[in-house]
Amino acid sequence: MYDLLIKNGRVADGSGMPSFIADVGIVDGRVADVGRLSGPAQRTIDAEGRVVAPGFIDNHCHFDAQVTWDPLCTFSPQHGVTSVIFGNCSLTLAPVKPEDHDALAMMLSRVEAIPMESLQEGIPWEWTTFGGYLDYLDQRLGVNAGALVGHSAVRRWVMGDESFQRAEATPAEMEEMKQLVRDSIRQGALGLSFNRNSGHMDLLGRPIPGIVPPVEELYELATALRDVGAGVVQCGAAYPLEIRDGFATKLGEHAQRPVVYNQIVYHPSEPDRWQRHLDIVERGIAEGKQVYPVINPRPQAQRFTMRNAQIFDRMPTWREVMLGSVEEKAAAFRDPAVREKLRAEAVDGKNLPSGALPVTWERIFITRTLKERNSAYKGMSIAEMAEAQGKDVIDGFLDLVLDEDLGTGMQNSQAGADGGIMGRLVASPYTVIGLSDAGAHVVFEAGYGYSTLVLGKWVREEGALSLEEAVRKLSFMQASLFGLHDRGLLRPGFAADVVVFDPDTVGAEEPDEVNDLPGGLMRLRQKANGVDYTIVNGEVLLEDGEHTGAYPGRTLRSRAPVPA
Repeated sequence: MYDLLIKNGRVADGSGMPSFIADVGIVDGRVADVGRLSGPAQRTIDAEGRVVAPGFIDNHCHFDAQVTWDPLCTFSPQHGVTSVIFGNCSLTLAPVKPEDHDALAMMLSRVEAIPMESLQEGIPWEWTTFGGYLDYLDQRLGVNAGALVGHSAVRRWVMGDESFQRAEATPAEMEEMKQLVRDSIRQGALGLSFNRNSGHMDLLGRPIPGIVPPVEELYELATALRDVGAGVVQCGAAYPLEIRDGFATKLGEHAQRPVVYNQIVYHPSEPDRWQRHLDIVERGIAEGKQVYPVINPRPQAQRFTMRNAQIFDRMPTWREVMLGSVEEKAAAFRDPAVREKLRAEAVDGKNLPSGALPVTWERIFITRTLKERNSAYKGMSIAEMAEAQGKDVIDGFLDLVLDEDLGTGMQNSQAGADGGIMGRLVASPYTVIGLSDAGAHVVFEAGYGYSTLVLGKWVREEGALSLEEAVRKLSFMQASLFGLHDRGLLRPGFAADVVVFDPDTVGAEEPDEVNDLPGGLMRLRQKANGVDYTIVNGEVLLEDGEHTGAYPGRTLRSRAPVPA
């Protein structure tokens, strides 16, 4: 007898091969049979007119903290995601010493825009080692959860407060960091994450430890993966370094493991960079290098006010100003000398670190005004508003936000907005779809629906890639990269992670607000359309987007051998 039988669906099995009408029988959390099945079942789902596919695997999210109070990792499973991988961009909550709880939380809060109050109230901190963290999560999970061990956390463990400022680790410290990574991989970490985003800092304005050392430390630390023969390397903000000097490729050479890094994207300030980048990737893969860029299938759009904006973090003067209180920010914005520095960075592109670009003011839009006299500007870009006022863009921008006590609502749409180019990147066999950033930037954006966006926009509406290829890139490709060898396919013996959806209606809704963070704080929510069932390890987790009460998830762990 089957525990669950899914009948009459269009099976896209994750391989990329043509879909077919079939039934899927599930026993003990695994796919037992695929074909025309007639045996009895404890529960039968009629999937006629629906697609039956492997559950999607979100390779780049930041649920490290949220999963401890929200084991469903909402709102990802609403979009067919059955497995999440966090610990990206060097930021993890393990390994951690008791005295370092606030240090790791302050990094996660500032970089990933998660309210510190929610982290302080929500994280239980009942672990020190990476294995202890995974054991804690295994007590109750809705989705499957895998995690990378982060360079910043490792450096903090070994070097303490000096990790924020001392560039060179001693040989003894370097060896201790490598051993900590080896231990973490053997305890189940799926890989090692790095970060080279020069704008990333903690709540005190200190650069996170992962961006302090020279790249040679990263290359040396990556050899820990070679030593254990397992894991993937992930790196945030690696794209300018890869274009310039092959940084991600060198990480792979040292680790002798696959590398995924952020990201190929179209940016109007450098309209041909995406193609140059993709050419480098294609040449590398042709030479046998396992180095893959992640692409975000949605235009990058962040909501913000000048009370909490992060879009200027890579610009030194803006970053310093934005660390101040509301009153200090306002005073700086009124100062003509400060305005000149802000203009030089954000308009002229002067004094910026490598890879940083000036702001495209035509792509920052006013979404909410607080005063009636400014209501006519709603929907305009900053460039349009400034032109209408006869002002320079910096003066127009800062005059508006000062008039509204820094509370004017904005949306930044700097990158990824060219649909034709984005479609080519989504369809490329050399790119990895992801970068939902789910669990992060929770007051600015909601990327939970990256998977349903692919199926709705890029498959159904744009025809950029086939349904079968989209499912492969959302499931089996991810499983293969991260060493999840029993997931990502609907084949007998594989874990029964399944999504059932309507190909005619599947898609992501516009985000709205919900006050469900610890402490009752707000975050953005994104609901899905057309997803009927999300099934994890053979149990229905969500039906029509509603939780069934089941918690069938488990931690996804590396298979690195443990020395005798």
